Amino acid sequence: MYRIPILRVEEFLLVSIQMDLDDALAMRLQDDLTNNISRHHARGVLIDISGLEIVDSFIGRMLADISAMARIQDCHTIVVGMQPAVAITLVELGLSLSGVQTALNIDQGMRILRKLPAEWGEEETDERE
Repeated sequence: MYRIPILRVEEFLLVSIQMDLDDALAMRLQDDLTNNISRHHARGVLIDISGLEIVDSFIGRMLADISAMARIQDCHTIVVGMQPAVAITLVELGLSLSGVQTALNIDQGMRILRKLPAEWGEEETDERE
């Protein structure tokens, strides 16, 4: 069975989805990604969906679920490269993707991820005061 490659870049994981996902492949990606977050103690995940031309409610929900699972593992998720047709479809399906941060491209997503650990540290300090 085919797997979506998950690359480690510094303290982050990069997933580039360059083909339309069926439900089984999406579930495998979810499992592989949560395992890799744990194994590598990743602080962030960048999911490039520029290769996705269509989505359905299952794939939209899977993106939200991956983000939620990563957050529980103290890992931030950013989805980048969303095609306009995919964005329109997600809105038409009524999927808000709550908790999923987006960026236009990989460069912008990486800049956001690199800023996050310092911001998280400041939040933790504020909570203790």
